[in-house]
Amino acid sequence: MRRVVALARGKYQGFNDHHLTEKLKEQEQIELSREKVRRILRAHGMVSPKKRRGIKHRSRRERRASEGMMLQVDGSPHDWLQGRGPRLCLIGAIDDATSKVMGAFFAPAESSWGYFHLFCEIFTEHGVPQSIYTDCHSVFFTDREPTLEEQLINTKPTTEVGRGLEELGVTLILAHSPQAKGRIERLWNTFQDRLVSELGLRKAKTVEQATDVLNRYLPVHNRKFAKPARAQPAWRKLSAVKIERALCFKQQRTVAKDNTVTFEGSVLQIPKTSPYRSYANKRIDVHVLLDGAVEFFYKTEKIASFDSKTTHTIGLYRTHGKKEGFRYGPLSSLATQPEISP
Repeated sequence: MRRVVALARGKYQGFNDHHLTEKLKEQEQIELSREKVRRILRAHGMVSPKKRRGIKHRSRRERRASEGMMLQVDGSPHDWLQGRGPRLCLIGAIDDATSKVMGAFFAPAESSWGYFHLFCEIFTEHGVPQSIYTDCHSVFFTDREPTLEEQLINTKPTTEVGRGLEELGVTLILAHSPQAKGRIERLWNTFQDRLVSELGLRKAKTVEQATDVLNRYLPVHNRKFAKPARAQPAWRKLSAVKIERALCFKQQRTVAKDNTVTFEGSVLQIPKTSPYRSYANKRIDVHVLLDGAVEFFYKTEKIASFDSKTTHTIGLYRTHGKKEGFRYGPLSSLATQPEISP
């Protein structure tokens, strides 16, 4: 009994009763029921840090029948490291049918790059889901007026992420309240309790350390909380190339007479493939991949590509000649590259 109290006040401080009971069994070989642990702690004036919420009457939406029919996605900004390191946002996705966490990672904030990264990992490993359920964050929703070009082809304004999902045939469903996407909101409540305790137990201080703890925790979480689906999986397999070409940033440019393209302040040369072929004055698509690489497409043909090392070397993402800036994603994606003098 004294050892349980000492562990609860020391090594496992901040763990709720249920989580503490699991840790006592797994790590300390102390096998007690949750009720027994609860009585011991209360007898010594220790209350659970997890407060019980009042009961409210709501009608719950029935789960989807199959894994892969719907993913709920969201970001949770929180002091995950409890002051030991930077404030982070956990971006993740949970399957609606099974409550299985399909992917999650720490980022500085919610962003288009972050959701592209999340979707790329999930879609490549598991397959493409039928639908994505999320809130009206600006990553997914825009209320801007349609451009003249959009009006001419009768399309609604969309975001980069919305466009990418549409290209892959994924239906985007927007929720208008936190309660509407209750499964992932409850996931964040669980993570802000259990995952925060695990991060504290490992004394994580950096994004890298936090990521390591998260990757170890997710399989344990899924084994404990995931539920069986009622039907066969609904994932749709697509090639990694098709996924990569949809889940990236896209712009259009006009090729100059010398077959160069000006993009982000740099001039990129389209290589000569034939003396009789020129792309001068042609309208092309510019794809910026998640690692900073750039590809040019004329209609469906790839006519040029520049890897991330090349785009960095030529200063494509340099800001005012003072520091690297990559507005398409986190600076860390280019941090390992050599310093280039302006």
